[in-house]
Amino acid sequence: MKLLKYIAIAGILSTTSCSKDFLGDDFLTKDPLDQLTDPAFWSSENNIRTYTFGFYNSYFKGYGSGFGRGTLYDGQFINDDFISISPNEIVVDEFVINVPTSGGGWSPVLPANQIPTGVSSYYSRIRKANHFINSVPIAELAEEVQNHWLGVGRFFRGLEYANFVNAFGDVPYIDRVLTEDDPDLYRPRDSRVYVMDRVLEDFRFAAEHVRASDGPTQQAVNKYVVLAFMSRVFLFEGTWLKYHAIDEAKATEYLEVAKWAADEIINSGAFSVSNDYRGLFASESLKGNREVILFKEYAEGILSHSAMSYNNLEPQAGMSKNAIDSYLLSDGLPIGLSPLYENDRTVANALRDRDGRLQQTIAPQLRMMNVVSNFALSGYAVQKFLNESLRNQTVGTGSLNITDAPIIRYGEVLMNYAEAAAELGTLTQSDLDRTVNVLRNRNGVDLPRLEVNGGRPAVNGTPYDDPARDPSVPSLLWEIRRERRSELIFEGLRLNDLRRWRKLEYADTEKNPTNNRGAYIVKANYTSEQLNGITIDGANEGYIIPSASIQRTVDVKLYLDPIPLDQISLYESNGVELKQNPGWNADK
Repeated sequence: MKLLKYIAIAGILSTTSCSKDFLGDDFLTKDPLDQLTDPAFWSSENNIRTYTFGFYNSYFKGYGSGFGRGTLYDGQFINDDFISISPNEIVVDEFVINVPTSGGGWSPVLPANQIPTGVSSYYSRIRKANHFINSVPIAELAEEVQNHWLGVGRFFRGLEYANFVNAFGDVPYIDRVLTEDDPDLYRPRDSRVYVMDRVLEDFRFAAEHVRASDGPTQQAVNKYVVLAFMSRVFLFEGTWLKYHAIDEAKATEYLEVAKWAADEIINSGAFSVSNDYRGLFASESLKGNREVILFKEYAEGILSHSAMSYNNLEPQAGMSKNAIDSYLLSDGLPIGLSPLYENDRTVANALRDRDGRLQQTIAPQLRMMNVVSNFALSGYAVQKFLNESLRNQTVGTGSLNITDAPIIRYGEVLMNYAEAAAELGTLTQSDLDRTVNVLRNRNGVDLPRLEVNGGRPAVNGTPYDDPARDPSVPSLLWEIRRERRSELIFEGLRLNDLRRWRKLEYADTEKNPTNNRGAYIVKANYTSEQLNGITIDGANEGYIIPSASIQRTVDVKLYLDPIPLDQISLYESNGVELKQNPGWNADK
């Protein structure tokens, strides 16, 4: 609880200067706002540790705070798991998605006292990390102490640059604190490979030097947190370079890095899969949960969120039929092959004999608009984040929810390893048994082992090929991607998965109508009042079309964010060309 309080205030303290004492008489001295200028400050390891807590809210959002939506909601509607409910989520239309005039996360690397109030950008956080990295050596601490904190600083800088590249592609790389007349202030964009090579250097240093434990276990950055994010970041970048045909050799190198980082965690024996899948997302406390590598703590009166309310106690978009259809049957086969699959004419039928993670993710009853207040537009309501014992208490309502949020967990690391191995073409039965099949053996999942037979997926010795498979994706890789979707659904990763695979088309409702289909209903079972405003794809019965007037159309320009127009003009006025990302014309 003490750490939670420290993190809550550290975001302010770490960006406030103290020229005499950490909270001494000159607390309000007007030095640069993101710098602590007193060398004595950096001589205290406790001060350094507290300073780093100011990074946590930027990178470890969890369920957010108050009515802020946090990581789990970032881009959730821009994929094929949720149905589409609003045209400004992904529909490409010049009247809907425009190149921003300003903002958008890109702003120059100005000194802190030159950054407009309220402006937060990749560069402002990179500057903060650079300042931290430059400051740690000031006090000449013991080598182990210094290297640990340099590793933490380089971890955060690497993570920020990975996010920056994720958003914009090629970006300028700055590894020092700039002055307002520095020639690199308007540095041209460096290639994403150049930048990610620098990120890899940061991560490697951090993986070597950050302590295996520092502060409360599972709540502070340690070696395993670094390795877990390393597996995530370089799986993303390796597959991005591969499928966007940028650099095949680097793609292989990065995928090897992702596999290595995950393997280090697996071999450590420090983590194991929890037998309560839903409990990972709806527990009052995740302390001691051996699947959780890092979590964000919530507590009544200190920090709370609204994930339970948004997902379970209020109207929601709801899961798509496309996502429901992707889950395997209990015999390990997809719906197009399994004799166990009857139909999805009722929610009970849709959930029967399925991968147990589906049953723990979706409510067991139809929740339809005009029938219940906590409806889902698709009829399929999410319950993954609902703590049943808290739902009717004060802390289960509004923005007062107190369930802890997993930031990164062992289950994802196992999937990162399996996918990296599959992408490298080295996936073996042993690899599957220590990753995918560990997840399938989780209590309540109850799926048979996934086997590899002649390079194809198999169950009980029999190879199979999903008739719904994208023909451009090999059958074994298709199953790995399916497993990833089932294990990590609604955890804020699906959009990035589609982007790195160059498969945003999966989210297109015209190409994939089941993205905009919900539960099956028979009109005769409802009154006219209950059917008011509801459209189905049949005359008297059929699937709910939650957004009958909305088509989610995907354009290739959405793979990268647009650069704000004011930044292009600002660079130009300083004699540097800052090219707009492909497809984002200046007049749109």
